[in-house]
Amino acid sequence: MGFLTYLINGLSLGSVYAIIALGYTMVYGIAKMLNFAHGDVIMVGAYLVFMCMSNTGAPAVVSIVISIVCCTALGMLIEKIAYKPLRRATNLAVLITAIGVSYFLQNMALLIFGSNPVSFTSVITWQGISLAGGQLKITGTAIITIITCLIIMVGLMWFVKNTKPGQAMRAVSEDKDAAVLMGINVNATISLTFAIGSGLAAIAGALLCSSYPSLTPYTGSMPGIKAFTAAVFGGIGSIPGALIGGLLLGIIEILAKAYISSQLADAIVFAVLIIVLLVKPTGILGKQIKEKV
Repeated sequence: MGFLTYLINGLSLGSVYAIIALGYTMVYGIAKMLNFAHGDVIMVGAYLVFMCMSNTGAPAVVSIVISIVCCTALGMLIEKIAYKPLRRATNLAVLITAIGVSYFLQNMALLIFGSNPVSFTSVITWQGISLAGGQLKITGTAIITIITCLIIMVGLMWFVKNTKPGQAMRAVSEDKDAAVLMGINVNATISLTFAIGSGLAAIAGALLCSSYPSLTPYTGSMPGIKAFTAAVFGGIGSIPGALIGGLLLGIIEILAKAYISSQLADAIVFAVLIIVLLVKPTGILGKQIKEKV
């Protein structure tokens, strides 16, 4: 039963990575830029949930909704101020800007909340279920996290395929210039992408801190890097790829901690990524991008 427990924990952690990876993969797929500040939006979302629940006594659902709204607005603000002026800039300029935004958010959180960790109250109170006569226990946090991830993935894929804004995203992803000729507002579409990714980051922050209840201004840094790894693993730009990459990464990390070494778990995760990219550079579901002549 130990292996099944580790597998479920891996799926739970991988689900959080998958939700975060969506922000990376959508922004890259549509705007062709890497938003490395995305991990810090997770931290902001978690702090917002923490403040709503601890300072005002608001229910968990209300706190998460407030966090989603605020993070959505933050994502759109970051895109407008930091990234929109760099629409025609080099990838290096965008990358440096993203790192700058990341440090800005971290240091603002340090000034407001301080560096001491705070104890995060889980937004999930359900204790979970026991199977096989109590030998296999599945926590409510793990179950809710996995279900939430699947619902988000299905809903997002439906949105992209069956709504006009979603179709606009697909058109901008294929060819921005052609999308403009077809009357699509590219700037609004990219802004919507940042809004969706940042809103999902708020959900991921609440779920992540429910499993690992210690919150600091640096909480989103490593999960953000691992979620980016998951996006590359699955094929950056692919929504199903983000799901597959996130789940596989979570399982690999938990199994490595359980059977090899908790200290080497991160190194093993990144080593697996390197091996996958050597075999298939575009990731599991990624497609080769053709350069325009």
